[in-house]
Amino acid sequence: MRVNPILTALSSAAFGFFIGVSFPVQIAPQLPCYLFSWSGGVGVDVNSTFNGGTNNILGRLWVPFVSSSNNSRGAGGEEGTTATAAPPPGLQQPAAKNNGTASASASPSPEARGPEARLPPNIVVSESDLHLRRLWGNPREDTPVRKYLLTMTVGYSEKANVNATVHKFSDSSFDVMLFHYDGRTTEWDEEFPWSKQAVHVGARKQAKWWYAKRFLHPSVVAPYEYLFLWDEDLDAAFFDADEYVRLVRKHGLRISQPGLDATRGKTSYEVVVRRNGSEEVHRNTSGPGFPGSCPDLHQRPCSGFVEVMAPVFSRDAWACVWHMIQNDLVHGWGLDINFWRCVDDPERQIGVVDAQYVAHRAVPTLGQQGNPETGGGGGGKVRDREWREFGDFKARIRNAERAQQQEAAAALRASASPS
Repeated sequence: MRVNPILTALSSAAFGFFIGVSFPVQIAPQLPCYLFSWSGGVGVDVNSTFNGGTNNILGRLWVPFVSSSNNSRGAGGEEGTTATAAPPPGLQQPAAKNNGTASASASPSPEARGPEARLPPNIVVSESDLHLRRLWGNPREDTPVRKYLLTMTVGYSEKANVNATVHKFSDSSFDVMLFHYDGRTTEWDEEFPWSKQAVHVGARKQAKWWYAKRFLHPSVVAPYEYLFLWDEDLDAAFFDADEYVRLVRKHGLRISQPGLDATRGKTSYEVVVRRNGSEEVHRNTSGPGFPGSCPDLHQRPCSGFVEVMAPVFSRDAWACVWHMIQNDLVHGWGLDINFWRCVDDPERQIGVVDAQYVAHRAVPTLGQQGNPETGGGGGGKVRDREWREFGDFKARIRNAERAQQQEAAAALRASASPS
């Protein structure tokens, strides 16, 4: 009798199948499982992986035997424990080659990278500027952002002096931003043509450092190489801004101010008084003989010091100083004695430019912005708050330094302790 070849093939297949499932541990693991679509791997729970993750014939047939075997015998030989599946030596699934695309499990979440991580990287713009632009025409044909930024905190009563100061800064090099503590922002356009190209921000009865913290974030002023953060009462008759920038660059000053002409205005610290001579800049006090004179030239304000009335910051220095400004301490007292923290070498990178100088007229316009009608007081009450803020800022700096030192000591002890 002739054997039907179809029946023979089916019988052979059935016989081979039953032989295979009768010896699952000895035979099946010897197969190169990475050739099949198997979701198991090193350190993966057998039950969760095989029962929910197999999607091919070999996996579906193999799972019941592995699961039942591991349920009766844990990794440590204890009953009822769940073992992890690991391919036999030499048959581990090869690691996927890095093709430039990170796996979902390895990539940090958008929240961890910032909300902009949800966007295509090439569309993200993390910096801005304060340059005015047209509402029409080709954006690429707009006038370029200026190289430097002049900001002044002003009141309308000082418009003549502000106008004279702005004219010392060239239109081609400087963008201008005015902070109006009296709220009068529109009247300037009627008198001064340059005002129409300036940025005006009005908030009544606010000080310069209140504005600076809120409107001069480092990402906003990043395009500007230097930031001039000036008061309104500076007499700039003998000042040229472009020449000043040239000297600051030449001498490597990251934080600076023009020298103060003691013959025409008020001075508080000898170190910032203009020196008559051949020097273009100086970086420390000339010695004793002035109120508050310095026995140690390496201490502030004897060196590495400029005042808060007319500071000029490089881009990097301002990014540091901005973070030091406290939200609630609006007068900025105590900042100047700590500007040194924002450069690498204060005695070299902070200085006073003698060749370009101004006079501090010390007009107490902002000090008159109190609220005497409500008991808020005038200049006296404002000055009281300035001194209070000065004490608060010194305490905060002191406490911050102490906390930093304690953290550093704790980290050092942790690194020195045996593991």
